[in-house]
Order: sequence, then C-alpha cells, then structure tokens
Amino acid sequence: MDLADFRKEYSSRGLHREDLDPDPVAQFSTWFQQAIEVGVNEPNAMTLATVDESGMPFQRTVLLKYFDTDGFVFFTNSESRKGRELKANPQACLNFYWMPLGRQIRISGKVEQVSDAESDAYFAQRRRGSQIASMASDQSRVLESFQHYLDRVSAMEQEYEGKEVVRPAHWHGWRVIPEAIEFWEEGDYRMHQRELFTREKHGWKKVLLYP
Repeated sequence: MDLADFRKEYSSRGLHREDLDPDPVAQFSTWFQQAIEVGVNEPNAMTLATVDESGMPFQRTVLLKYFDTDGFVFFTNSESRKGRELKANPQACLNFYWMPLGRQIRISGKVEQVSDAESDAYFAQRRRGSQIASMASDQSRVLESFQHYLDRVSAMEQEYEGKEVVRPAHWHGWRVIPEAIEFWEEGDYRMHQRELFTREKHGWKKVLLYP
C-alpha cells in the first residue's frame, strides 16, 4: 500500500513562544488539561520506549498515572519486558499524541522506581479485579493458553475471597525524570512548530527546532 499521498493539511494553531510557560512541566499540564477539555480519548495514554541489552528499542502504550515537578509516573510489573529493560538501562522516552489538537509531546530522561509507599497507595486504589489480574500474570512470559491465565485468575479470586489484596513485590511504579521535553504542533504544508526544553544546571533552556 502506497501512503505517499495520504496526508491532510492542518489549520495553523500557532505555537507562540511568548505563550509557553518557562517551566515545561507546567506547560505539559496546560496542554494536558486542554486535551481533556476537547474530549481526547484517554489523554494519559503514552508510548513508552525502552531498549534491551543489545540496544534494540521497544515501544508499547502505557498509561500515565500522575505527574509533578519530580517526573511522570506509570506502574507495571518489574518482571515484564519493560521492567527488566528499565532495571538494566534506567532511561526511557515517552510520547503523547493528541490527534484532535494536532499536538505531540516527547519526554525523555532517566528512570527511577517510586517508593514502596507510593506503589502501595496506588495499588490500593485499583479495582479489585485489576489487582488480582495483575497478580495472576507473569507479564511478557510465554503463555500456553489464555484459559490457563483465566484459571490462575479464578484461583486467586478464591484465595483472596474476603481478604485484602496486597501489592505483589514485583509490581510498582516508575518515574521518568525529564531531561528533555519537546512540544510539537501541526501546521499547514508540514510547517510544524517545535519547541525543545532541555534541563540545565540552573533551570530549563528552550530552543526552537526546524520541523
């Protein structure tokens, strides 16, 4: 299938430099709120990129659970593929694409595990079914049949009937500490606008990039 002409032209929205917050995390918050207001489906969905021991990159979509000046947090099984890769090479890149707004945000930086207290607090907020399903999953490992997984879920439901489901030790949060944040907005005839923030010793540096 030839997609060379599969394009649309965009109305210029104008990424005005003077309107950007000097703090890119605050600017992210502004755009995130606007994505919510226009009804973007799951605006917290983001592509997470990691690399394996050979340097091969891998991507998957995960959900941002919260963010603040310290970084951007998601949760996963640390024994999954992404968990193993993050432990071996604690660096990652996130990408948000909000099609109705014609905007992308790319975030890259070092990664650290959040505290046990943070992981416990978030796990306790999850629906019980999600808690049990995550406990029953050997995420990213080979599964002989889906029925085998369903059987494990059923067994754990019986085991924990009437009991609190405690967070398993291998399930916790990861925080991406941003070193670079790029804001991208679509424009007519591929004249997109890009602003890159990079963290320096005394704050953030902002530069304009060619599209």
